[in-house]
Amino acid sequence: MPQSRRIVLTGAGRGLGWAMTERFAELGHVVIGCSQSPERVKELAIRFRSPHRFDTVDVTKDERVAEWARLVLDDGPPDLLLNNAAVINGSAPLWEVPADEFSWVIDVNIKGVYHVLRHFLPAMVARQSGVIVNFSSGWGRSTSPEVAPYCASKYAIEGLTLALAQELPHGMSAVPLNPGIINTDMLQSAFGEGASSYPTPEKWAAKAVPFLLGLGAKDNGKSLSVPQ
Repeated sequence: MPQSRRIVLTGAGRGLGWAMTERFAELGHVVIGCSQSPERVKELAIRFRSPHRFDTVDVTKDERVAEWARLVLDDGPPDLLLNNAAVINGSAPLWEVPADEFSWVIDVNIKGVYHVLRHFLPAMVARQSGVIVNFSSGWGRSTSPEVAPYCASKYAIEGLTLALAQELPHGMSAVPLNPGIINTDMLQSAFGEGASSYPTPEKWAAKAVPFLLGLGAKDNGKSLSVPQ
C-alpha cells in the first residue's frame, strides 16, 4: 500500500473540497482541512474521524490562519498543500458589482491563498519537500462576461503560483491547477440550470485525486489542468 500522506486542504466543507476529502480518506491519506462554516466542520469531523483533523478557519484572517498552521505543524509539514477555498461574484457587469463584493472575492481568492502559503511554506521549505497546488480556473486563463472579479482573482493565482515556483528549493513544486468545469454551487451561480450537464464533484474527484497524488518536483511551475 502506498505511504500515507499528510494533506492540508482549504475549503473542505463543500463541493470539490468535500469530494477530495472523501477520496483522499478512502485511499488511506490523512486530511487536515478547514472550512469557514462551524456546521460543516462538525459534519466533517463526524464523517472523517481521527487521524483526520478539521478546523473552522476564515482564510481571509491572517491571524486565524497563523493559529491554525501552528496547531497543524506541530505534527509536521504537509506533503500536499491544496489551496481550494474560493468564492465567485454574482453575475453582473463589472461596474455593477458592489465594492464590498469585489473585495470579498479578492480577499478569499487571493489574500486567503497568500495567508495559507505564508504560514505553511516555511516548514515545507525547511524540509525541502512538498507539493503546493493553488486552484485556478478556466477563468484564470480565459475570460467571460459578468465574472470579471473572479477572472481577476484566478489570473492572479496563476501569476502568484508561477512566481512562487521560481522561489522554491529543488525538490519542491508549486502548481496552478485548473480543475475543469464541475457542477458545484459556484458553477450554478454562473451557469444556472446549465451546470447540471457537467460532472458532479464526486465523479470529478475520482480522477482528480489520483492526479493530485501523482504531482511532484517534475511539475514545478507548470500550469496544469485535471484530465477530463
